[in-house]
Amino acid sequence: EKAVNLKKDLAEMQEWMTQAEEEYLEKDFEYKSPEELENAVEEMKRAKEDVLQKEVRVKILKDNIKMLATKVPSSGQDLATEWNVVLENYQLLCNRIRGKCHTLEEVWSCWIELLQYLDLETAWLNNLEERVQMTGNLPDKLDAVNDALESLESVLRHPADNRTQIRELGQTLIDGGILDDIISEKLEAFNARYEELSHLAVSRQITLEQQLQTMRETYNMLHVLQENLTDLDRQLTSYLTDRIDAFQMPQEAQ
Repeated sequence: EKAVNLKKDLAEMQEWMTQAEEEYLEKDFEYKSPEELENAVEEMKRAKEDVLQKEVRVKILKDNIKMLATKVPSSGQDLATEWNVVLENYQLLCNRIRGKCHTLEEVWSCWIELLQYLDLETAWLNNLEERVQMTGNLPDKLDAVNDALESLESVLRHPADNRTQIRELGQTLIDGGILDDIISEKLEAFNARYEELSHLAVSRQITLEQQLQTMRETYNMLHVLQENLTDLDRQLTSYLTDRIDAFQMPQEAQ
């Protein structure tokens, strides 16, 4: 009777493993939304816990079969053979479910990381757009143009590391068929805005540089002219002080 019950327990254990494999490992999942992906992750976590909780039952079966083999070697030997098959299947199931759970957790982490990088770069793009807009109506002053140019250039020096991460994370998920439509849409919108703002910012940078150069050249010319006028004023003043007649002055002074 003991052997019959153990045989029944082994059969039930094998049946449970077959059902678990069909439910958790053989279903074709399509993750088209973050909610579907998150639900799949939670489901695999529960599956892993469920499978690992069977370790207690596996140990009890093992002990009972050993005890029976000691008392009834013939029955125990047959059960031990069946037990080895069940144990091998159980260990394989545990490894596969652990692996799938780990994979889904990595995929979810990859998605969250992608969103974080997109948020960072979107904030940078917002800042860049604001700086570009600030250069639209500048006072015609050298300091104002120079400050605006330096401010714009400081934003443009933003490193490309985050964009590299966005591209690699997005491509990894798309290649795996994970949220491919959503990610493609997000990346397309981000890249389009990035290209548009980058070109606009660089164009505005060139314009400010040219404007600044023209203003500096103008100020330099005015400075030289001011110095010449000052020298001429000083010379004329000295002539007046010495009461020199205009016709006695050099032609350029006249």
